Formats: sequence, structure tokens, C-alpha cells
Amino acid sequence: MEEVPGRGAISLAVVLRFVDIAVEALAEAREEVDALNVYPVPDGDTGTNMWLTVSAARDAVREATGGGDPAAELGPALAALARGALLGARGNSGVIFSEMLGAIARRIASGAPDERNAVVMAEALRQANDAAYAAVGRPVEGTMLTVGRAAADAAAERAAAP
Repeated sequence: MEEVPGRGAISLAVVLRFVDIAVEALAEAREEVDALNVYPVPDGDTGTNMWLTVSAARDAVREATGGGDPAAELGPALAALARGALLGARGNSGVIFSEMLGAIARRIASGAPDERNAVVMAEALRQANDAAYAAVGRPVEGTMLTVGRAAADAAAERAAAP
């Protein structure tokens, strides 16, 4: 990966690709995730709400970068992603997911060019997990919070390897 002075190790091109993949993956999985939703009420919209949230984040970052120009400035693009996720969040799961995406965006934005991507992402997922738990009045295990924590733990374990 090319390192650009004054920018983090994770490039805007990677972020743009991530949001595209996330939108596609959640579009494909949203009905399955909707069917898993049983807490606190089986309203069956968690997957749809997550898809709408990340779609809004993608649209915002694309607008902020002139349609997805990977040469745009990373910091403002990540700020737009976080704001877009929050403004586009639907339902509790969407709001929680937007808090997670915002935390990830902030950690990527603060990354130094010499940091390993694995470390940046592990820390981003840990911060996302912390933000998700903080966004919920009474966190309950067995929900997307638990999945977020497991992802953060797995990323930290992998990042510890050389």
C-alpha cells in the first residue's frame, strides 16, 4: 500500500471499497439477519436497518469525494461517512451500527502511515464495540453487541501476530 505523508495507513480507496462491499453484503444478508432478530422484540428489521445505515454512509462518503475519488482527502471523507451513517440510521440497530461506523472512521482517520493496517482495524473494532455498548442503556448479550465484541477480540488476536 502506498503511504502518503499526513494520511493514515488505510487509504481512502480501501474505505470506498469497504463501503461498497458492506452495502452489497448486507443487501444479500438482510433478510437472513432480519429473521434472526428476536430481542428486545422480534420486529424483524435489524438487517434492513443495518443495510440502510451503511447505504447512507456510502452515499455520504461518495458525495464528499466527488463521486468516489480515491485521491480526495481522507479525513473529511471519513467524517462524511460517520455523519451519513448517523443521519441515515434507522431503528435501534441502525443507530448502534452508526455509532460503530463512526468509531471505526475516527480511528482510521487518526492512523499514522507507519501503523500496521491490522492494528488500526483491531483498535477501530475495539473502539466501535465500546461505542456500541455505550449507545445502549441496558446492553444485552446475544445481540449485535456480542457479535461486535467477538469481531473485536478476533481482530486483536490476529493483529498481535507479526
